[in-house]
Amino acid sequence: MEIKKAVFVESNSDWKKCPNHTFPEFAFIGRSNVGKSSLINKLTNQKNLAKTSSTPGKTLLINHFLVDDTWYLVDLPGYGFAKIGKEGREKLERMIKGYVLQREHLTSLFVLVDSRLEPQKIDLDFIEFLGSNGIPFAIVFTKTDKLSGGKLNANVMAYKERLLEEWEELPPIFITSSETGRGKDELLDYIESINKTLEL
Repeated sequence: MEIKKAVFVESNSDWKKCPNHTFPEFAFIGRSNVGKSSLINKLTNQKNLAKTSSTPGKTLLINHFLVDDTWYLVDLPGYGFAKIGKEGREKLERMIKGYVLQREHLTSLFVLVDSRLEPQKIDLDFIEFLGSNGIPFAIVFTKTDKLSGGKLNANVMAYKERLLEEWEELPPIFITSSETGRGKDELLDYIESINKTLEL
């Protein structure tokens, strides 16, 4: 699948105020500074659709983008570090959990993980939260261009082994780079395949 058009629709601080429509929503989330905005821009072939920043915690709202007039890409706030204080972080957590647990249009959630790091507790905890609540999700490793092939494979394997300590089977896993475009086609084809099953 190749995205031909992606337009920003609106931002909200409450899932109840999100757009009223009948399309599937594919949401992207990850720890602050994981490369989420860069990956969204790469997927949609637009340089500035999602605002990128060198400052972690830039995305503080639920952002909806309509893709090819058939589905929504949703950019969720990052979890974890953000220079907004404890009260602000708690507000973000409520916003994220409200959307993830209550938004009936949510079709699949993509959890972005920095491939350069060993498994992080904050990511594992969020993944466990999704599993315990039956939320369909996939794991997307980002920034893979920063690693050699051997180191990347070792890090991904370490992650899989860590997850299999708790999970009987692994969710879909994608290896991506917003710099080189690696994994872009696989990710978009995955979304397309889900959308086709929804049309049946």
